[in-house]
Amino acid sequence: MIDKKRIYLCSPHMSDEGYEQLYVKEAFDANWIAPMGENVEQFEKEVAAKVGIKSSVVLSSGTAGIHLALKAAGVQAGDIVFCQSLTFSATANPIIYLNAIPVFIDSDLETWNMSPAALEMAFEKYKPKAVLVVHLYGLSADMDKITEICMKYNVPIIEDACESLGTLYKGHYSGTIGDYGVFSFNGNKILTASSGGMLVSNHEDKIAKVKFWATQARDQARHYQHSELGYNYRLSNIDAGIGRGQLKVLDKRIEQKRHIFEFYKKELGGLAGVTMMPVNEWDKPNYWLTCMTTSGKVRPLDILEALEAENIESRPVWKPMHLQPFFGDYEFVGDGISEQIFENGICLPSDTKMTVEDLERIAEIIKGLWK
Repeated sequence: MIDKKRIYLCSPHMSDEGYEQLYVKEAFDANWIAPMGENVEQFEKEVAAKVGIKSSVVLSSGTAGIHLALKAAGVQAGDIVFCQSLTFSATANPIIYLNAIPVFIDSDLETWNMSPAALEMAFEKYKPKAVLVVHLYGLSADMDKITEICMKYNVPIIEDACESLGTLYKGHYSGTIGDYGVFSFNGNKILTASSGGMLVSNHEDKIAKVKFWATQARDQARHYQHSELGYNYRLSNIDAGIGRGQLKVLDKRIEQKRHIFEFYKKELGGLAGVTMMPVNEWDKPNYWLTCMTTSGKVRPLDILEALEAENIESRPVWKPMHLQPFFGDYEFVGDGISEQIFENGICLPSDTKMTVEDLERIAEIIKGLWK
């Protein structure tokens, strides 16, 4: 029977000041708990102001954001979409929702994100309707190179920034560099609204269209009239209130995440075969999860099981999409770097509620495997 304190990989962390409860109380006091409302409108404005972009729409999930970003970019049945392979399935699933065709692009070791070289190779073989790049675990993709390639072929970029809210690439927030950016407010993200996501863009007309689609595509008419297919994709006023409160402590959470990364780097970075996830000089990550690879005798599963035995949660790095049974028949372009990261990678406990003692306990368990 395990009776040791449970340490989570990454769980919700409400503000000490109780900001979230204040906004939720306002919604209850106004009796406005349904989708739309003051919290929804203000949350959209506050996130857009934070990341420096013209327009935004808050939705029921980051997945919904990717779905409608693809639709806004003109993706239709039969179109090809280039998608980073090393990611969670929520990045790729919306391509299938639209009956489009994913072509999976490899990562590079310098960023763990989409390889510009593999992307260029893919363009030599296919003409995609959009490119879907991910900022994995809060690490920036090499957006200058990716943008240059996509501009050459006149193809829009959708940034899956679901894991990277608050990450800066050369002074610009992730999600604001391409044509569309998507954030997630799922329970384990650095900013949670219990659920939800947000699509942001400087294409204000496209965001207005997305709001229309996301609200059941109801026409401007006295009666209920629908000329297009709509979706029930809006977030509740209650959840948006939680998100507004969380936004007030986002910078604090990023600093806590950075501290966790630096602690692991100091304690574990020198172990034989260990390489910490890459942080480039032009990248200021939010460090959502601290990850590392190990290429020696100690394998990721050894670490996962040792922590699990002590009631501590960790998990493998995402299994690339081209290795997933559902996506196995789709094209993959690259040299297998994403597979290498998956086979050797592990996500370490990165919960911002951890104490110094918690971190030391984790580090000692892991270091013990090398003795």
